[in-house]
Parts: sequence; structure tokens; C-alpha cells
Amino acid sequence: MEINKCVKESFSVIGKEGSTDDGDGFINRLWAEGTVHLNEVARLGKKDESGTLTGIWGLMSDFSRSYKPWEDGFKKGLYLAGIEVADGAEAPGGWVKWTVPSFEYVYAKVEDAYPETFAAILNYIQDNSLSLAGAVFDYTCLEEDGQQYIFAPIRRL
Repeated sequence: MEINKCVKESFSVIGKEGSTDDGDGFINRLWAEGTVHLNEVARLGKKDESGTLTGIWGLMSDFSRSYKPWEDGFKKGLYLAGIEVADGAEAPGGWVKWTVPSFEYVYAKVEDAYPETFAAILNYIQDNSLSLAGAVFDYTCLEEDGQQYIFAPIRRL
């Protein structure tokens, strides 16, 4: 598995927010609700030249909303399922906007199973004497037919 590094400047996502307090399967429920109501926010999403949304994100944060990793061994925290938008975009009723600070990330394509890719990224961070500087994010690239990536922040800029 190829693991790369990149810098991503601060960006905003409007989506459906939930927490681990909402019970098992809450992330799937957020994605389902967001998909059903996507027309309410699609016009706000960043798009490529062909009009395709450029960023579908699954963002995580600790309960303090400071983008730290989930607590209790990645078992407790907040999740936002949504689309990348211009920073000035306003979230309509029933939607939530998060603005992620600038980070340097290590990232990888999810080629087989998500848990194995997640573990490989954490091992890479440890093996290279790096530190996890925030919560791990999921990214789906529609320009690549829905290819999923995992982004792990290693330095806050």
C-alpha cells in the first residue's frame, strides 16, 4: 500500500452531524440522511469543471470540536458526513458546517478493507516517528469513480 504526504489548507464541510452517543450504525444513518437530502446543499458544494462535487468527507472530532482524535481508543467522538464547500457558505437548517484547520497529512487509498488501511496508516505514523495531530478523515473522490481515501493529520499548520 502506498502512503503519501500532502498539505491541505483549511477547508469547510457542510453535512449531517452525529456522535457515538447516537448508537451503533450512526455513521451509516448520517450518510443515508445526507444522501436523501443532498439537493438541499449540493449547490453549495465545490465542483470541478464538469460540475462534479470535488469533496465528499467523513470528518471526525473529539467532543470538544477541536479535531483531536476520537477518545477511548477511537471509540467516542463526533462525525460529520458531508460535502466540501466554500468557506463562506452558510449551512441551511438541519445541516452543520465544520471548518477544518490546515494540516499536513499522510494519506492512502482504501484498496481492500477500511480497517486494514487505517491500521497501515497508524503503523506508518509510528514507524516513521510521527504523531497523530488530529482526527482521521475519510475522503471520497467522485472524480475517481468514488475512490475512498483515509487522511491522517500529522502536523497542524
